[in-house]
Amino acid sequence: MDEEEWLHRHGLHPVGADLDEVRRLLGVRIRLEQRAQGEGDTELMKLCCVQLFNAGDLGDVLLIWKAKTAGMDADCSIDVQLLCGGGLAETKAYLSSRRLPEAEAALQRLLACEAAGDFEDFSVTEHSARYAAYYGT
Repeated sequence: MDEEEWLHRHGLHPVGADLDEVRRLLGVRIRLEQRAQGEGDTELMKLCCVQLFNAGDLGDVLLIWKAKTAGMDADCSIDVQLLCGGGLAETKAYLSSRRLPEAEAALQRLLACEAAGDFEDFSVTEHSARYAAYYGT
């Protein structure tokens, strides 16, 4: 399954069981990418993260973080803003409430990126629209 096939199959706004399928595929791709850089297909991983971003479920934040940190290519391909489909403030609060090292690492990255201006005028709706334009949907 490549990025184009996956996009055609699920679009940018999957729901229900399709979201579960997105999570499963992303998990498989994360493991492949962790095993060897480039094996996970970071463009497909990014698409899965965009789909999860559009769903806005805070429960997906750490899965997206795991994808972003699966390797150097993934870190570059998967925008940090994709962690924030549920909103920036809500994502920071969610990560703060988790007592996990990966949640703390994600929170610290968000805070550093926010301080650097990467979230200036951030809007979930506008970010989603940018990805719709990027994928031509």
